[in-house]
Amino acid sequence: MSIQISASHSLAAKALDFRAIRQDMISSNIANADTPFYKPRDISFENALAVEKAKILNQNSPKLEMAQTNGAHIALQEVTGAKLPVTFFRDGHMARNDGNSVDLDVETTEMSKNSIMFAALVSAMKKNSEIYKSVIDSSSKIS
Repeated sequence: MSIQISASHSLAAKALDFRAIRQDMISSNIANADTPFYKPRDISFENALAVEKAKILNQNSPKLEMAQTNGAHIALQEVTGAKLPVTFFRDGHMARNDGNSVDLDVETTEMSKNSIMFAALVSAMKKNSEIYKSVIDSSSKIS
């Protein structure tokens, strides 16, 4: 059970989840570097986070709403659940003779970038929680 401190905290927590998923996908790409016909996979991190931001901040989503012009129409049922970000195959790399297109240089670079972003998010969340803690500590000393 997660506690919602603020909307930005919830968004940062979701970003950590997506970064962890991305790290797993990159690790899988590296592990399959010798698998014939394997295509490297990735997630669209920015798009997934934009959808979560709209959901957390109650912003209008980019989807088209269904009009219900008569009360007898069946209402749209919203499907909720743990949705994973959209995955895609990374293009632009030459496939080897065995059809595998994993480029270890690209994968290790992406893994490093993802690790740095993950560490930055953790650091920001720690700093944010320290601010709330100091406010709570200060308010308890006043009374």
